[in-house]
Amino acid sequence: MSRPVLSIRDIVVFPHVVVPLFVGRSKSICAIEAAMAKDKKVIMLTQKSPHNDDPSFEDMYKVGVLGNILQMLRLPDGTVKVLVEGIQRAAVKEFIDEKDYYSAEYEILKAKEIKDPLEFEAYRRSIMDQFENYAKLNRRISIDTVTAIRGIESMDDLIDVVSAHLVLRIEDKQALLSETNTAKRFEKLMAILESEIEVIHVERKIRNRVKKQMEKTQKEYYLNEQMKAIQKELGDPDGAAVVDETKELEDKAKKIKFSPEAREKFDAELKKLRNTPQMSPEATVVRNYLDWLTSLPWKSKTKVKKDIKEAKRILDRDHYGLEKVKERILEFLAVQNRVGKIKGSVLCFIGPPGVGKTSLAKSIAEATGRNYVKFSLGGVRDESEIRGHRRTYIGSMPGKIISGMKKAKSCNPLFLLDEIDKVGADWKGDPASALLEALDPEQNSAFNDHYLEVDYDLSDVMFIATANSYNMPSPLLDRLEIIRLSGYTEQEKKEIAKRHLIPRQLEENGLKKSEFSITDEALISLIQNYTREAGVRTLEREIAKLARKSVKELTENPNKTKIEITIDNLEKYAGIEKFKRLGLEDKNLVGVVTGLAWTEVGGEILSIETVNVPGKGKTTLTGKLGDVMQESIQAALSFVKSRSSAFGINPRVFETTDFHIHVPEGATPKDGPSAGVAMVTGIVSSLTSIPVRKEVAMTGEISLRGRVLPIGGLKEKLLAAHREGIQTVIIPKDNESDLEEIPQSVLDSMTVVKAETVDDVLNAALARG
Repeated sequence: MSRPVLSIRDIVVFPHVVVPLFVGRSKSICAIEAAMAKDKKVIMLTQKSPHNDDPSFEDMYKVGVLGNILQMLRLPDGTVKVLVEGIQRAAVKEFIDEKDYYSAEYEILKAKEIKDPLEFEAYRRSIMDQFENYAKLNRRISIDTVTAIRGIESMDDLIDVVSAHLVLRIEDKQALLSETNTAKRFEKLMAILESEIEVIHVERKIRNRVKKQMEKTQKEYYLNEQMKAIQKELGDPDGAAVVDETKELEDKAKKIKFSPEAREKFDAELKKLRNTPQMSPEATVVRNYLDWLTSLPWKSKTKVKKDIKEAKRILDRDHYGLEKVKERILEFLAVQNRVGKIKGSVLCFIGPPGVGKTSLAKSIAEATGRNYVKFSLGGVRDESEIRGHRRTYIGSMPGKIISGMKKAKSCNPLFLLDEIDKVGADWKGDPASALLEALDPEQNSAFNDHYLEVDYDLSDVMFIATANSYNMPSPLLDRLEIIRLSGYTEQEKKEIAKRHLIPRQLEENGLKKSEFSITDEALISLIQNYTREAGVRTLEREIAKLARKSVKELTENPNKTKIEITIDNLEKYAGIEKFKRLGLEDKNLVGVVTGLAWTEVGGEILSIETVNVPGKGKTTLTGKLGDVMQESIQAALSFVKSRSSAFGINPRVFETTDFHIHVPEGATPKDGPSAGVAMVTGIVSSLTSIPVRKEVAMTGEISLRGRVLPIGGLKEKLLAAHREGIQTVIIPKDNESDLEEIPQSVLDSMTVVKAETVDDVLNAALARG
């Protein structure tokens, strides 16, 4: 016997269950009308895919339900609503295409019943207990439904009704409908029930957890709003923003990669801020502290450039000369790039003012891609300037190192410690000692600032120091790798002026290149007669003076288009000459010797004058000479006395003669042993009346045995001699190796005499032997 087939989707109908269906497809409506015309019986088959609007035989499951149409209602939109009750499970044997709808030959599925009454009852109770547990968790199943199901006696009917009330996938329900073995149907249903109960338990846990979180968030919001309202009522308009402020700090901190110690400190201080009345001074202290903590670059780095050729190009572009210094810097950078970490000593540039120490540091920062920070240590006398003040003090702040890191906005900047030799010390502490930890690569990964109270990692910072002298504590000097920057030669100064100083001053004074020029002869005269320095700062000021006067003259004379500075008109623009060469006298003089000295601003020449007058062997020293220099004169006098016969001097003359040794420029302090050979030469010249050669300058310490001992600062001294036009320089033979550092142009312009003994000095310096 055949019946019309009603294809349904998204639902599986079970026997003994009444379901409403909305039918809209034409074939389905025709199948219902055909069933209503006969005995209202219809075969309901579920579609395999709910998206198929015109299913064929293959698109429907072969096992369905024979149902009875209880009610049919046509709706205004053309669809039909039917109420259908499932009667029995049915398996399709053959499909028949009736053109307007499908029908099918079918057979009723008969289940294999459980014959053992005890087993049957056990199965029945198990299903009912599990379904009751499921119904308690799933509130959509009413108590009346559970009560009604308890009255079902047939095991297959019980499984059908329970399956119909479960929220399952279509495939699972179809599997329960298709199974003919009752025991297997029971096992499948029990497994599904247990799985569904477990899923509901997990869903409930998740829901409760989310609910608690939502309640906590809502509670915090409600309390925060209450706090704002209370603060407003109390007349504290700023207090209304307190909650927003702490929230803003918290949000900011989430984006920062704090160290574990800093994170713990931040959380504790934020909690303190929330619990502190906003009118309290403590709140301001805590707020400032949190601002500092969140403003520091804890893990933020700039990408370090590793191109050595580019670094060399930048150094050559910004600095003329200094070849050995630049070579040492490139070696330092190359090792860092290879190792990948800043290790070893901190670079320290020591040299006179104006030779380019600070600008070298800026060039290194640009070449390595690091942010540049400068801290001038000149005059710093308080240890708190380095380590910061403790938060117990009003107005306390972090030290300059932590402040510099905040300014740098990265944890791997180039940090310049300028004028490190000018650090002072008094009862407030010793800043130089506080620097030891920051500059030691083995310790600075945990630098502790008194204000922060947490360790800050400085191991990625590239520290560079500058100084004018070695006047530093030994432990600090031990942590620095010294690179000497001596003064420039006249030719180097000329090139620096042409490449850097003149273009810069033209730009600063609003002059075009076509409006100003200076000849090389005028530039050399400007260097020789208007400046006396190792660097180029005074030279730049003199060039600025020329530029200003040129601008004034061009403004006053609109018809004039260009100012040309030559050797003839230099004095008109630069003024009278400020310096005259002291190295060359008009003629050879008795007792007048040219010495060479080292100062913090470079090398200088000294005119040492010795005269003897009748007396009782007394020695007078003038010219503000230091203790070491006075001792050197005593040693020289003793040596001359001991060798007087060899020099052709009557020994008795020392008992009837007073000596006066004077070093001009008396306002300038002078000290050191390196003028020993000059003192001996001056004393011997004054006693023998043999003149000293005017074109000779000398430096060297003497011993009582007449040996010439090595001295320091040879490069600066020879540069000074070169500046003053000295033709012959006497140096200790032990300093011969230092000549490698002297520019070849300087050595070519003079004769260098290497003396081992005082006899060598006298033979070269006196006008006759």
